Amino acid sequence: QVQLVESGGGLVQAGGSLRLSCAASGRAFMAYTAGWFRQAPGKEREFVAAITWNGGSTSYADSVKGRFTISRDNAKNTVSLQMNSLKPEDTAVYYCAASRRTSVVAASFNYNYWGQGTQVTVSS
Repeated sequence: QVQLVESGGGLVQAGGSLRLSCAASGRAFMAYTAGWFRQAPGKEREFVAAITWNGGSTSYADSVKGRFTISRDNAKNTVSLQMNSLKPEDTAVYYCAASRRTSVVAASFNYNYWGQGTQVTVSS
C-alpha cells in the first residue's frame, strides 16, 4: 500500500515559481512511475508530468513543457514538481499519483494511488 501527501502549494503571482513535493509511504513507491495531475474548477483532471521509477524517462503535457520539471529522490521516497513562469491558467488543485506501470503514462486510469491534492493559485 502506498500513501501520498502533497505539499508546497500556495498563492503566487504570474511569472513566479512554486515547488510541489509529494511524500510517499511504503517502500514499493520507489518501483512505481510517479505523476502529477491537476484539476481546475469546472474542468476534468488533466495530466501534467510523469517520471519512471529510476528517473530515466519523463513526460510532460504540452501546456507545461519548458516551464515545469518533475524529479524524484527514491532515497527520500519523494517526487517533486518545480513550476516556473507560472500563468493564471496553471491555477488548479495538483495531485500526486503513483502507477505500477514501468513506463511514463498520462492516462489517469493507469494510476493506482492518489494524494489528496494541494491548491495552486496564480494571480494575474
